[in-house]
Amino acid sequence: MPCASSTSCSVPSTPLAVEVLIRTVMNKLCSMTAEDDTSIPTEVKVPILQEFYRHVYNRDWHYSCGTNHYKVLMDKFHLVSTAFLELGQGYQKAIEEITRRMGAGMAKFICKEVETVDDYDEYCHYVAGLVGYGLSRLFYAAGTEDLAPDSLSNSMGLFLQKTNIIRDYLEDINEIPKSRMFWPREIWSKYADKLEDFKYEENTEKAVQCLNDIVTNALIHAEECLQYMSALKNHAIFHFCAIPQIMAIGTCALCYNNVHVFRGVVKMRRGLTARIIDETNSMSDVYTAFYEFSSLIESKVQYMEHYCCCSLHGV
Repeated sequence: MPCASSTSCSVPSTPLAVEVLIRTVMNKLCSMTAEDDTSIPTEVKVPILQEFYRHVYNRDWHYSCGTNHYKVLMDKFHLVSTAFLELGQGYQKAIEEITRRMGAGMAKFICKEVETVDDYDEYCHYVAGLVGYGLSRLFYAAGTEDLAPDSLSNSMGLFLQKTNIIRDYLEDINEIPKSRMFWPREIWSKYADKLEDFKYEENTEKAVQCLNDIVTNALIHAEECLQYMSALKNHAIFHFCAIPQIMAIGTCALCYNNVHVFRGVVKMRRGLTARIIDETNSMSDVYTAFYEFSSLIESKVQYMEHYCCCSLHGV
């Protein structure tokens, strides 16, 4: 099942479900296989990313890469292509355009490090902000929602992507044959000479300071995420959008001031996740969840870290 490959995939039960599913699978195939598989040489990977939007029209195209569920998806790419080609032409063109821009952006950062915070925002835009654009346009094309401003759609994607980048520090830095490094040098260089230094116990204090700094950067997007969700009218789409955002701020709360980010896996308990899924039915529920998790972050804030207080005030 395609959604088994995503930690935040929950397709809405609407007539739009198939289009959203294909959009989600295309994004996952592009980002989690062709981009993230560090065993693929750059000279092979870049053209795949740049041409990925064309391959979906070709049922015979195949390139084996990725691991686990993602490898299964790539090995059965013909099924994705077949489903895509059964969509209406308008949906096909919308998905093609976003996938084209996404692949081109990823290819750019295969050859370029994330140096500045602006680079970080740009990379996350290509990987996730464009997904927000695409979904918002699908919702609008289906007549279920008003067209959301691009800035809000972008923030929905950036908040999720930045949270994942923070949470996955150790997995990415230990990637073989080559580390994946998405934390912006502009932030981490204030605390260490090399990004991988944070995984060593002797650098714990600086590692946590850097962690708090980068979590604060992610929280900047929370307010616009709330604005986006508050405008949604369709309950299934609201639920589809709200659950990952609550999970994101919950993960930020767990990661903040938590050295275990540099030692292993930090994630929300299954029971809490199940409760969030079951109990999130209205915007009031979203506000409550955001308040509770931001309060947890606030309880961890050191008084000298005034920069985080500003973000929490926004939430």
